[in-house]
Amino acid sequence: MAAQLRFYLDENLPVEIASQLRLRSIEALTARDVSLLSAGDEHHLTYAREMGFVICTNDADFLELAARGVEHHGIVFGQQDIHYIGDWVNWLTLMHAIYTAADMENRIEFL
Repeated sequence: MAAQLRFYLDENLPVEIASQLRLRSIEALTARDVSLLSAGDEHHLTYAREMGFVICTNDADFLELAARGVEHHGIVFGQQDIHYIGDWVNWLTLMHAIYTAADMENRIEFL
């Protein structure tokens, strides 16, 4: 069986997204859950990569890190002013249903 997606939400996203994903039996952690509030973007990306999580963010710095060739297990990017909690929950739930962890290797998805 292929490994399922696991999501790590950086500190810019509402923690309610992770709560809603957990209610759907989808593994999701927040920066708050792992005491990484105020950590640098590279640290968040390294943590997500080492733990096998797709990072979810609205911080364009993660796109720049990926463009520089920093390896990751996937980045999901949304825009803060137009993507709300329900948008994130719906999109991540769909991704969880159709993608495997291998599908997301070094892949960027936009909401």
